[in-house]
Amino acid sequence: MTRATANYLASRRLVTPGRLREFFAPRSIAMVGASDNSGWARFIAVNCKLTGFDGPLTAVHPTARSAFGLPVVPSLRELAGEPPDLAFILAPLRAVESVLDDMGAAGVRGAVVLASGYREVGAAGRALEDSMISRAIANDVTVLGPNCLGYLNAHTGAAPYSLTLPPPLTAGGVGIALQSGALASVVLTFAKAHAIGLSVLTSVGNESMMKTVDVIDYFVEDPATRVICLFLEEIGDPVRFAQAAARADAAGKPVVALKVGSSPAGQQAALAHTGSVAGDDAVVSAALRQMNIIRVTSLEELLTTAALLASSPSPRGRRMGVLSASGGACDIIADAASAQGISIPDFSPATEAAIAAVLPPFAGARNPLDVTGYGGLANLGTRTARAAIDVALDAAADDTNLDFILYTGLTLPAVRPPDEAMAAMMESKLDWFAQRVASSPIPVIPVSSTCVDLAGYAREQLASRGLYLLPGLNGSIEAIGNALRWAENRGLTWAAGEAAAALDAAALDAGTRALVSGPWSEARARDLLTAAGVPVVPGGLARSADEAAGLAVRVGLPVALKVCSAQITHKSDIGGVALGLRTEAEVRAGYEKVRAAGARAHRPGVPGAEIEGVLVTPMRTAGTELLAGVTVDPSLGPVLAVGLGGVWVEVLRDTALRVLPAGPAEVRAMLGELRGLPLLRGARGTKPADLDALAAVIARIGETALSLGRCLRAMEVNPLLVDGDRIEALDVLIITENATENVIEPDNWSKP
Repeated sequence: MTRATANYLASRRLVTPGRLREFFAPRSIAMVGASDNSGWARFIAVNCKLTGFDGPLTAVHPTARSAFGLPVVPSLRELAGEPPDLAFILAPLRAVESVLDDMGAAGVRGAVVLASGYREVGAAGRALEDSMISRAIANDVTVLGPNCLGYLNAHTGAAPYSLTLPPPLTAGGVGIALQSGALASVVLTFAKAHAIGLSVLTSVGNESMMKTVDVIDYFVEDPATRVICLFLEEIGDPVRFAQAAARADAAGKPVVALKVGSSPAGQQAALAHTGSVAGDDAVVSAALRQMNIIRVTSLEELLTTAALLASSPSPRGRRMGVLSASGGACDIIADAASAQGISIPDFSPATEAAIAAVLPPFAGARNPLDVTGYGGLANLGTRTARAAIDVALDAAADDTNLDFILYTGLTLPAVRPPDEAMAAMMESKLDWFAQRVASSPIPVIPVSSTCVDLAGYAREQLASRGLYLLPGLNGSIEAIGNALRWAENRGLTWAAGEAAAALDAAALDAGTRALVSGPWSEARARDLLTAAGVPVVPGGLARSADEAAGLAVRVGLPVALKVCSAQITHKSDIGGVALGLRTEAEVRAGYEKVRAAGARAHRPGVPGAEIEGVLVTPMRTAGTELLAGVTVDPSLGPVLAVGLGGVWVEVLRDTALRVLPAGPAEVRAMLGELRGLPLLRGARGTKPADLDALAAVIARIGETALSLGRCLRAMEVNPLLVDGDRIEALDVLIITENATENVIEPDNWSKP
């Protein structure tokens, strides 16, 4: 067992949700290495003052006499009274381990480690990180970092965060974990500008002990957190990550993730930043979708989606009512809704009648509703008069044709209007609106027309009434689409643990998956699929021309011949395939031809290919050819790909992906994602495929691949022929690696 693995196992007791509750809500904080010259420490002190943290804040420095007015002690061992709950270690890398020893002696149980120079710099730094964590475990210290800027707890006011905090810090239900510390300031600025309430925001640094998945588990159990936001450069332990996502899903807490590293440049940036290795982006997207994690593409989308989901209630159906005072806004909303699969149905007759009664003659009571500029105004002469858009809201809220309402009628000034009548009317409307939202049987979602910052007065007015205003029309519709997909996929999370168990158990017996390094012969691969219950085109292995002719008669002419050799994976390239042979004489001649081609084939360093014989199978011409293949992603493990097969694989690149395991229902969904789905449904006179039966066959191919355990490198059925209810594997490729040789066993999908 490596030191890193031993540390991982030993540290699990230090990062439980209970231990993290203590870590993220310290009553007292020590800054080790703080002095008047420490900018990091000054930020922490200022931030704690801004958030109203009322616990003791102590500076620790071996030689300094002052630290911007705080008491200074030379060592944690010399602290009087109760030990602080948390130490922010600002000391240089060379001193970190001695500080951890001081923490153990003083009884300090939590540490944020700022220092860089650990695993992000390579092998030497990784060894230093392992040593540091061993020391922390020995001293019973929970570590966040290293290479970490700290965290903020908006509910308790704890602010051990070593960058600028833009006040005010609004408490709310959005928990955020970032694999990038400096982005925290950007996130905080956007949250402030749009009055997004946070529970805990933390950077995680190098995740030497406390990992992103541990923070997810903490958020799942944290009553203050309603939505979990992640900025990810890597998914270090996909099985645990998926299990944590499933717990979040079961608890009704959406997980929203901005995963970077989709481009080669982005992957290199992630590697340089924290030593993280980003997986194939298409595979990552598939895995996150299987975990019911909302993947977003920008920080704005991350926070807007989270803010919507943290408000109560969020939409659960796709029928939207739109209430606006702008026809142009209605056009923008309609286009954005169409892209998200959100419908805008007609209002019910009763709703139309109620709205029409307050509209000007030139306006129509249709969904999406433009009440016009006239319809957005109320009579200043009375505080109880309501604008047409509000009357429309009153009616639409009870419309059974709608699942939720998008409302653009809230416009708030930067400061309280100097005209008392106008200010009173506006605040009275806010009171009424808050009550109507609370009493509405369907969600009412107020949105602004553009993504502009909220001024202090607007934030105060909304917050005092428990209202949230989504920023911008397009961003709001995008957030709604994300929320709907999350709600629709509840309970369908990826059973990642099953994949790990299958890999370890290797369901087939040792004889079936005997030690092989490299490609299998097709005859052997066909035998494996047949034994697993995958339908394979009939045929057999011939070792003479006469035997080939006899097999051809039995399976039915015309036939195809293929040379069978583990060393020859691309048979047609060397002339090892003969197609459409209609007579026994043609079969005999074809046998000699492909056998000779195989004998001439060779690979570098190998004098010749070992020929097992010639495969004889009936020709198949009708039907649709698919690809069903499994490869091993170095980060996420075995991945199933389904798409149009044969010659169309490289041309169309029409492929759906899932990380295994994927059952028939998941595969059925994959088929629905293909642009070539109409071919399977009977386009242009072809026989409609039995999609449920096809999904079951492809799922069985995935199970068969998993049964090969950690020897698996690749399995490909191409083509998998579908002709109505007939489904057959026509060509099979399997590549394994001897488990006693250089089998890839990456830490992140084999970790206990």
